[in-house]
Amino acid sequence: MLMSRREVLVQLDDELVARLDALAEQIGVSRSELLRRGATAVLTAAELAAADAALVTSYRRQPQDPLFVASALHLAAETAPPY
Repeated sequence: MLMSRREVLVQLDDELVARLDALAEQIGVSRSELLRRGATAVLTAAELAAADAALVTSYRRQPQDPLFVASALHLAAETAPPY
């Protein structure tokens, strides 16, 4: 499935463009593809950070039951493969 694309003007200094071009050539993609991947990585990282923050907030509002944690640790110790 091909998604429509929009051209976006971004101003970068010459050194950054040179570094991007070198990396793009090294991994065999275009500069545009490299920047798309970078933008996707930044957005994914921000979404994961927001999810982590929401999880921390929820545990602060209602901490886990210590008995539940102890039971989970005990079960994990019993079912973990012996390495």
